[in-house]
Amino acid sequence: MAAVQGGLIDTEEEKDIKTEPANDGCGNNNNNNTANDGRLLNASPGSISSGGSNKPATGALEDQQTLLAVLQFLKKNNLSESVEILRREAGLSEDTEDSKGLDSSGAGSGGAAGNVDSESGDANSLLSRVSVSSSAVSASAVQAPSKAGAGEDQPDVNVVLSAYSQQGDPALYDVYYSSLKKFIESVLDCHRAELSQVFYPLFVHMYLELVYNNHENEAKAFFEKFSGDQECYYEDDLRVLSGMTKKEHMRGNETLLDFRTSKFVLRISRDSYQLLKRHLQERQNNQIWNIIQEHLYIDIFDGMPRSKSQIDAMSGSLAGEAKREANKAKVFYGLLKEPEIEVPLDDEDEEAENEEGKPKKKKPKKDSMGSKSKKQDPNAPSQNRIPLPELKDSDKLDKIMYMKEATKRIRLGPDTLPSICFYSFLNAYQGLTAVDVTDDSSLIAGGFADSTVRVWSVTPKKLRKVKSAADLSLIDKESDDVLERIMDEKTASESKILYGHSGPVYGISFSPDRNYLLSSSEDGTVRLWSLQTFTCLVGYKGHNYPVWDTQFSPYGYYFVSGGHDRVARLWATDHYQPLRMFSGHLADITCTRFHPNSNYVATGSSDRTIRLWDVLNGNCVRIFTGHKGPIHALAFSPNGKFLASGATDGRVLLWDIGHGLMIGELKGHTDTIYSLKFSRDGEILASGSMDNTVRLWDAMKAFDDLETDDFTAATGHIHLPENSQELLLGTYMSKSTPVVHLHFTRRNLLLAAGAYNP
Repeated sequence: MAAVQGGLIDTEEEKDIKTEPANDGCGNNNNNNTANDGRLLNASPGSISSGGSNKPATGALEDQQTLLAVLQFLKKNNLSESVEILRREAGLSEDTEDSKGLDSSGAGSGGAAGNVDSESGDANSLLSRVSVSSSAVSASAVQAPSKAGAGEDQPDVNVVLSAYSQQGDPALYDVYYSSLKKFIESVLDCHRAELSQVFYPLFVHMYLELVYNNHENEAKAFFEKFSGDQECYYEDDLRVLSGMTKKEHMRGNETLLDFRTSKFVLRISRDSYQLLKRHLQERQNNQIWNIIQEHLYIDIFDGMPRSKSQIDAMSGSLAGEAKREANKAKVFYGLLKEPEIEVPLDDEDEEAENEEGKPKKKKPKKDSMGSKSKKQDPNAPSQNRIPLPELKDSDKLDKIMYMKEATKRIRLGPDTLPSICFYSFLNAYQGLTAVDVTDDSSLIAGGFADSTVRVWSVTPKKLRKVKSAADLSLIDKESDDVLERIMDEKTASESKILYGHSGPVYGISFSPDRNYLLSSSEDGTVRLWSLQTFTCLVGYKGHNYPVWDTQFSPYGYYFVSGGHDRVARLWATDHYQPLRMFSGHLADITCTRFHPNSNYVATGSSDRTIRLWDVLNGNCVRIFTGHKGPIHALAFSPNGKFLASGATDGRVLLWDIGHGLMIGELKGHTDTIYSLKFSRDGEILASGSMDNTVRLWDAMKAFDDLETDDFTAATGHIHLPENSQELLLGTYMSKSTPVVHLHFTRRNLLLAAGAYNP
């Protein structure tokens, strides 16, 4: 794989290397390597300048010395134009070069090589002198980084902003951009779509450069002239950018830090890239070439250029597309082998008129569920890849109940759509912000903006608390119905209110065994509630800002949370510190989901990307781009192979996890999609939106229509069929209730929930 990195501006990258952690494309910071590089550049300047050692620290350093010496020579001969061109080509800012020049003359005054600056010799003798007796210049070359390091109180902001100090003539920015635009519009159609991708990142960085260098009027004129040319899905980013008109606005601004610290990724064919490179070199358009070198990562592939529709399908995120290498890691998406539990048939025999028919019916059902097959899935992780909690007796009983229910499950399809039962929250003046339903559909919980959590029983069985300690001591612990006896009938009610948060509750999740409930809030905490005592057991404090979502693992014990601090955290219920921190998103993490095998976590973000993280080592193993707005809904298919995502752009996108590719786009909703759910067998996908509708999609057809030839990951070409209308099986309107949550019962009845909006 070819990638455009560094090139002409090695010296600039050396300056940045100390403070900007290297990023491997998946958000995994290689801090150790960069720290070592920084130490290499800083290695005891005293020993080099005073001892007269003739060896430069590194090869790059030797190049830098030569460059500085040539600049000195040109300056001395008043060749200012050549100085300017060389400085721009090398990516050296004026003040950096000046400070290094001062250092060299200062060091030279007391040493044998002090005459380098004052002696008038030809270029060759000057360069030979530099290579032989390099104490003066090498001192300057090594001291400059250490000097920069000394005054760095705020490395983030200062390093970020220093990138914009290498300015050109402000009046020429308009000319440079216009000439590039004219060139791209004149190339062949097959290259135009690909090369047009550079407009947006170039526009942003040129504008920021003008603002940083106090060319306020030029920046404003530049923005007004070219902002209308950008793609519509960058509107929100451009709105933020338009408010940044002064250098002071840039300090500590999150959007700017995002643009600067993450290289904007473009995927371009080799032919298109060569066209662009040739044009910029012929025109000597160094300003734009420097920005491409420094702020863009061009992922070059061999083969045919992509069409406009193919590029549009994948673009839209804050940092461009994902690098192809980011989606190459092996993902164990298969399901874990289920424990073998015998299902007693006594109840079935009593109920059934035809005893022989029941077991026969049971067998095919059992296999059709996929997860219950006796063979180990070749794509599944090993059973002990991550430690999972052991099954308790109560869990085994629940499994038996689940398997019995599964035998009565309705097979859904285009001809047998599910019934939908809608739970409307009436008079929810507290502001309903989150909903969850237990796996057995017996309890429903709501999180509210008044910082409360409310739990309802949706079966005739009422909610009861455990008796007090004094009463419990009187109970016979050996009796068969001890679990019933410990409950206090006096406390029975249809709903319970849980108080504890000090801000709106944005995420809630029931544990698989229905004993616990998680809630995440604007107050920065995640709370674990007992559904036996209806009290708060633990407050997990790790996030410093609002926590937008939390979810239990399908096996319990582990849970994940994500919020405004852009970091997702993996927790275990018995640890008050997070076990893993998943860092890499460039904006708020808005939704989190566990993979059915619990080995992976998916996170959706306001940076318009979805990332898949490996729970075992914390690595990012997939980055999916294509949404044009913040992502609010994620759902894994029951077999673990596919992921569906929904966002504020009203589109549902389907992803193949194994290949790391988008495989479908479902259009129809007119507002933010807040909930997605696959039916128990994965045949149907339900989507719920703020447009007050539930839509059902034919998931089996969407996945079965895939041809393996479409998986051309090598070139990144995807052909999305325009078949949303064929896949849409039904649209169900509510009167005026946005759909906040969807849930399929064990028998494939669809439950939907939301707050009525009069």
